[in-house]
Amino acid sequence: MLFNSFPFLLGFLPVALVLHALVARYRPGWRLPLLALLSLVFYGWWDVRFVPLLAASVGLNWLVARGFSRSRPVLLIPLAVAANLLVLALFKYAGFLSGLLGLDLPRLSLSLPLGISFFTFHHVMYLTDLRAGRAPPMDLTRYALYIGFFPQVLAGPLVRWSEILHQFDEAPYARPDAAERIGRGVMLLCIGLSKKVFLGDPLAAYANPVFQAAAEGKAPSVVEAWQGTLAFTFQIYFDFSGYTDMALGLALLFGIVLPQNFDVPYRATSLREFWRRWHMTLSRFLRDYLYIPLGGNRRGLGLQLAALFATMTLGGLWHGAGLTFVAWGAAHGAGLAAVTLWRRAGLSLPAGLGWLLTFGFVVLTWVLFRAASFEAALLVFKGLFGFAPVGHGFKWRALLPAALVALAGPTAWAAVHRLPPRPWLALAFGVLIVVVLLRIGDDANYEFIYFQF
Repeated sequence: MLFNSFPFLLGFLPVALVLHALVARYRPGWRLPLLALLSLVFYGWWDVRFVPLLAASVGLNWLVARGFSRSRPVLLIPLAVAANLLVLALFKYAGFLSGLLGLDLPRLSLSLPLGISFFTFHHVMYLTDLRAGRAPPMDLTRYALYIGFFPQVLAGPLVRWSEILHQFDEAPYARPDAAERIGRGVMLLCIGLSKKVFLGDPLAAYANPVFQAAAEGKAPSVVEAWQGTLAFTFQIYFDFSGYTDMALGLALLFGIVLPQNFDVPYRATSLREFWRRWHMTLSRFLRDYLYIPLGGNRRGLGLQLAALFATMTLGGLWHGAGLTFVAWGAAHGAGLAAVTLWRRAGLSLPAGLGWLLTFGFVVLTWVLFRAASFEAALLVFKGLFGFAPVGHGFKWRALLPAALVALAGPTAWAAVHRLPPRPWLALAFGVLIVVVLLRIGDDANYEFIYFQF
C-alpha cells in the first residue's frame, strides 16, 4: 500500500485507527501487539512473501539480543551485525558485486524486499548500543514494533530505540494534548500528501523524459538538461520529505512521535550544513555508527578526511547497487573534505556565495544519483555545461512553485506547530484532503523514490 493510495487512505488507515482507539480504551494491554500486527499486515500487503523475511529478521535478532543480555558472549553481536549486513548484501548487492569483481557466478534473481535497508540499520543501531551498554533489553513485542512500525518501516526515518521505546508505555489518548497531537498528525498527513501529489509528482514529468533519453544515448539540449536536473532536484526533496511528513503524521495518530528528517536543506550555506538538514536521521546514523568508529575527528586531520570520504562513499553505495551511487557518495565525501580543509584554514565565505556554491554542487551531483549510467550522466553534464545545442521551451510551471516552497517555505513540522487551532483551519484541511483524493483518483500515482533503497 502506498500512503498516497485509496486502499491505504480509505481502507487500512480508518480500520487501523478504529481498532487502535477501541483497544487503547478497553484493552490497553493489547495496544502494542495490535500495532505490531497492523505493521505486519501493512508490510505484507506489498508482497506476502517478504513477511517471513521480516518476521525471521525480527525474531532472530531479538534472540541474539536476549542471548547477549543473559551471558554476554563477546562475538555474538559482531557476528549478528555481520549476518544482517550479509543478508542485505545478498538481496541488494550480489549481482552488482559479482559483476564488479568479474566473477562468473550464476546470476541471482532476488526481488529486493521493501525497507530491507531501513530495518537492517535499525537492527544494527540497537545491537550496537546493546553491546555498548547503552540500550536495555526489550521483549519481543516491543522489539518487533521498534523494527517494523508501519509508518517508518519502508523508508524511515531511522529511529533510535531511545527515541521511541519510552513512548510504547504511554496512554496516548489520556494525554492532555491528545486532541492537539491528533490534529497535528492529520495536518502533517495532508501536507505530506500535498507535497507528494501537487509538487513532487508533476516534476517527474519534467525529469523522467530527460534522463530516460540520456539512458538511451540521446543527448539533451542545454535547456532540457537544466530542466530535467532542476526538476529532479526538487522532485526528490518533495517526494521524500512528503513521505516523511506523512510518516510523522501517521505515527502521531497512533500516539508515537518520530524524529524529523528534513530541515529546509536547500537553504544550507555549506555542504556540511546541507547534510545536517537532509535525511537527518541517516546522516546521524552514518556519523555515529560509521564515521566516529572509523576515527572521526579525534585522530588527526588525515584520518578525519579519509573517514569522511569512506563514510559518504559507503552512504552512496547504501542508496543503490551501482557505481553512479558510489560516485555520488564519493563526490559528497570529497566535498565535505574540502569544506573541512577550508574551515581548518580559517577561511569563510559570504552566506549568499556559500549558498550558491552549495546548491550548485548538490544539483550537479544529483545527476549521478539519477542517471542510469556514467554514459547517461555524461550526456546530461554536457548539456548542463553548454556542450550541446541550446534548445528551447524551458518548462517552469511546476518548477517555480516547487522552488519557492523548497527555498522559502518552513518545514511541515514547524508549520503545523505554528498554526492555531481554529475551526476555519479544520475546514481548510478538510477541503485540502478532498482535493488530494480527487487528484489521486484522477492521475497515476508514483511510488516513493526512496522505496527502492
